[in-house]
Amino acid sequence: MTRPGLPYAVPYSVRKRWMMSSATDGVSDPIRLLRLLWDPDRPVGRSGLSLSAIVDAGRAIARVDGAAAVTIRRVATALNAAPMSLYSHVPGKAELLALMVDAHAGDLYVDGNLPAAQDDWRSAALFVAERNYDAAVAEPWTLDIPADRLVPGPGATAKYEAELAAFDGIGLTDVQMDHALAGLLGLASAMARNQVGLERARAASFRDDNQWWQQVSPALAEAMRGREFPLASRVGTAAAVAADAAADPRAALVYTAELLLDGLDRTR
Repeated sequence: MTRPGLPYAVPYSVRKRWMMSSATDGVSDPIRLLRLLWDPDRPVGRSGLSLSAIVDAGRAIARVDGAAAVTIRRVATALNAAPMSLYSHVPGKAELLALMVDAHAGDLYVDGNLPAAQDDWRSAALFVAERNYDAAVAEPWTLDIPADRLVPGPGATAKYEAELAAFDGIGLTDVQMDHALAGLLGLASAMARNQVGLERARAASFRDDNQWWQQVSPALAEAMRGREFPLASRVGTAAAVAADAAADPRAALVYTAELLLDGLDRTR
């Protein structure tokens, strides 16, 4: 059973988690949040603040220091405003994060290059996967927001609409279209997390992957002495050579996405 009036702006797997957790996810009033998300013409307050300016400031902080660094006080400082003045626009941090995520989603295709404009459905689906991957790697803070916080807003709704077009008219049912998109986005998110993790590790160690392996390899060989892992050794070596000793999450994304699309092509 679905809740009356629930906007279908995200794949069902995410939507279901939102329905189950909306009372405990930190958002004090989901209905108020929905109104904030869908009312772009809110008046500017006496302080000169606007909701869009608050959201933009939150996103700017998150890009530099991550989602955990976003607080009402820090956003107010960035805007040269009193913290209490922000509460007339946004109830708290949970709602601000939700507004930030929706704004990020709305920017994904702001350049007008839409999935539907690609040459064919497979190109469109792969475009969706790579665009989501690139956006997440560019703004890693988005990966730190639990999916349970997602309350559908105009940005997420427009994104969902644009991305479903990749699967429209190819013989899938509506439910299969939703599942296919959810699977594709899951791959993109997982590989983006891998890439972000690698970039953070490289920055923390001040070494690239080749340098790190040169340091670790002798100790690893000694630790593994007397133990044989022929399959892991063969495959790991081949992957390392192909990627010049570096992990390649983007290549893994393209390969696994193509496998998913091959499966869809056979069953549609």
